[in-house]
Amino acid sequence: MDVPLGWQLAKLVVSIGMVLGLGAIAVRVSPRVAGLLAGYPLGTAIALFFIGLELSPGFAAESAVHTLAGFTATLALGGGYLLAGRRPGLPGVLAGTAAGLAAFLAVSLVLTRIEFDRLSGTLTTLAAIALFTWWYRHVPESVARPAGRFSWGALMIRALLAAAIIFVITGLAHVMPAAWAGVMAAFPVTMYPFLVILHLTHGHGPVATVIKHYPMGLGSLLSYALCVSLTYPTLGPALGTLTGFAVATLWLLGWTRFQAWRGSRRAARA
Repeated sequence: MDVPLGWQLAKLVVSIGMVLGLGAIAVRVSPRVAGLLAGYPLGTAIALFFIGLELSPGFAAESAVHTLAGFTATLALGGGYLLAGRRPGLPGVLAGTAAGLAAFLAVSLVLTRIEFDRLSGTLTTLAAIALFTWWYRHVPESVARPAGRFSWGALMIRALLAAAIIFVITGLAHVMPAAWAGVMAAFPVTMYPFLVILHLTHGHGPVATVIKHYPMGLGSLLSYALCVSLTYPTLGPALGTLTGFAVATLWLLGWTRFQAWRGSRRAARA
């Protein structure tokens, strides 16, 4: 199927906006908040939406079922990056990227050989969230210090990386089964370029903080993928996406309020 030029341009523009927004939050707010928002359905929403437009809503809905389990591979990518990317600068980025991609592909190979349904896919990622949250419990918090405006080179790198990943995922969906398309849609399209630039500009500490808080932000992504798997066949990609964002936003608001409540209780006991 020939993909209209307008759709290709839309992928580019949306990808750029997502990555730049996440980067601004990390520097001006905190890596912790950015880590939680990295679990918001940004790249996954773009990938599944354009898979639904370019192929069919039914294929995208089937892919979304496998996306539910595919977030486990995304968690593995973060873990691999955290372990191997400890050095500052480009050496740390390259080592973290190599280990993260290797972990993502290894887990993806396992996941695509399993016939998931909505329940088993969700439970798989929930178990992974618990495991990675426990693993990251001793990772220290670090704040990214504002360093002025990002250079145009940094902006272009983030834009090109995010756009390239989206084009690869949606392109592969044309030649891959739904299981692989779904797992690939779970790739952290916006978080990975953000980690690279954050690593280059602020070092490994803030990167580790983002990765630490990423698992607890995945509830929003799970809610979104589950909603897409249910709504795309009946509502279509546009309304299904809006419904998914509404559900994901409600989950994120609820989780944020729960975190604030738990923090206030801890402060009261201190």
